[in-house]
Amino acid sequence: MFDPDCVSFLQQILPQLHLRWSGFRRVRRQVCRRLKNHFLKLGLENFASYRTYLFDHPEEWSVVDACCRITISRFYRDAIVFEQLCQALPTLMQLGQERRDSSICCWCAGCASGEEVYTLKLIEHFRLSSQKLFLPLHILATDIDEYLLSRARRGCYPQGTLKELPQLWIAQAFDLNQQYCLKSVFQEGIQFESSDIRKQMPDGLFHLILCRNLVFTYFEPILQQEILQGLLHRLVSKGILVIGKKESLPIEGTSQLIKLSSLGIYQKR
Repeated sequence: MFDPDCVSFLQQILPQLHLRWSGFRRVRRQVCRRLKNHFLKLGLENFASYRTYLFDHPEEWSVVDACCRITISRFYRDAIVFEQLCQALPTLMQLGQERRDSSICCWCAGCASGEEVYTLKLIEHFRLSSQKLFLPLHILATDIDEYLLSRARRGCYPQGTLKELPQLWIAQAFDLNQQYCLKSVFQEGIQFESSDIRKQMPDGLFHLILCRNLVFTYFEPILQQEILQGLLHRLVSKGILVIGKKESLPIEGTSQLIKLSSLGIYQKR
């Protein structure tokens, strides 16, 4: 579906939500479909009439915002990124030992339905737990969407989202009952919370922050800069920040970071 009326609508409306049109080019069909289905249910005929309705009904802005959420998620997504992260995590564990921390504190921002979060737990169990300097991962996972968070807390997934995981991991970590459900041991040490990163961030310091394919794709540049400063404020010295492999950080603020990989992995100085 290519709808120039929808493109025009998004170009006018997205800045009101502190989002940028360039981030939505590739996913516009999905967003346009959601918006069209919604305004047809309201009895409206086109995007022009919906735009008028939107400005007459302020509560509708939250609906548009929800329609613009892109939630592409699966286990071990961008496997090469996780492989490089596997190499970096022992360094974080050594850092935690030096700081006398009891665990490695991680924050997954925009966690969607939890696949990224549980991938970290699988890596912890299958790749890291036998190491001499091992420290357990404590993960805070946040997202704005309560429906996705409820799915994440349940920990059950269709087979297609597991296709990049090693078969041994699947066999040992999941119970199969219509869907693949994570065993309870792989759900320990994870806290799921509802939060809009545009408005608030968690307190405390983190050794590892994953903020992939969200802020630095869809948010407007000024908001990107504000959020980056918030992320850096919450990252310990020598901690690691991971963004999407095709994303780039705003220039201001990157002086505090060392680029470890072209795949979006940075270390705070």
